[in-house]
Amino acid sequence: MSAIDRRRVAILTDETGWHTSRLRRALARRGFEGRCADLEDCRFDTSRLGCGLVIPGFGRALPVAAIVRGIAGGSLEQVTKRLGILHALRELGVPVYNDARAIERSVDKSMTSFLLHRTGIATPPAWAMESEAQARRLVMAETAAGRCLVLKPLFGSQGKGLQRVGLVDGVPVPLPELAGYGRLAYLQRFVPQPEGPGAPGFDWRVLVIGGRARAAMQRISTHWVRNVAQGARCRAAEVTPSLAALAEGAAAALGMDYAGVDLVPDAAAPCGAQVLEVNGVAAWRGLQSVTDFDIAQAMVDDLLERRLGLALAPAPDLAIAG
Repeated sequence: MSAIDRRRVAILTDETGWHTSRLRRALARRGFEGRCADLEDCRFDTSRLGCGLVIPGFGRALPVAAIVRGIAGGSLEQVTKRLGILHALRELGVPVYNDARAIERSVDKSMTSFLLHRTGIATPPAWAMESEAQARRLVMAETAAGRCLVLKPLFGSQGKGLQRVGLVDGVPVPLPELAGYGRLAYLQRFVPQPEGPGAPGFDWRVLVIGGRARAAMQRISTHWVRNVAQGARCRAAEVTPSLAALAEGAAAALGMDYAGVDLVPDAAAPCGAQVLEVNGVAAWRGLQSVTDFDIAQAMVDDLLERRLGLALAPAPDLAIAG
């Protein structure tokens, strides 16, 4: 069995920059060193004495914990091996924040929808099917009922590849060819918004850390896709009890240490909103720009206190300028 390096935490990422710098600084303030490693470069090696796992920068030792900041895309085999590294760390007793099971649930939008529905979290009806004929029949039925659907890549992020089908602004729009979607249709019912043509609307991003909704923002845009990566602007928002309940329930349903939960206003829903997506490797630069709450420090402290069982004194200077 490999030794554990008690003062080093692995930050698993496919790119270094703003997020990793914040995490390393937050760890340093607690007396830990954050070392970045790409899951592409991590490997299984059962010829070695010890655990059979190699994390660059740790020699024959294992990190005391790991924070997953990014997983690069790749072939099915490559992604399976990278997630396998995370599974292996958990099996070796290394806390992984978020672990592979939570990431797998959130990356697969169909599983996210299933788990939210199963636990009673308000979320739009969703379908995932491989039969293009079935998908076309569904779109035709929703069109006849006067409804719109959003076609999403099953493993997509940052608002890329989203299309509206069904009855879109009063015009029937058929399902496109599914070749660009892995020959699978993941469809989520569109939640109509009250804004007029060209007027900005918004959704919410709520950050949940350790089971608590800690910060929120509105993402404002004239386009119906309101990801920051697609040009939406950020505005600080109050974490109301209803938003907190929805976001915390969503994170719990997927078993997440931390999560970026996306919610859309819906006056007909019990809490006034529905959960659209749950992000298990959530970026928070946009949210940090509109709050003084130190997100990286809160994540690090949650990892150290809740997952490693350490008693921490309040960290000085927790606020960060936008």
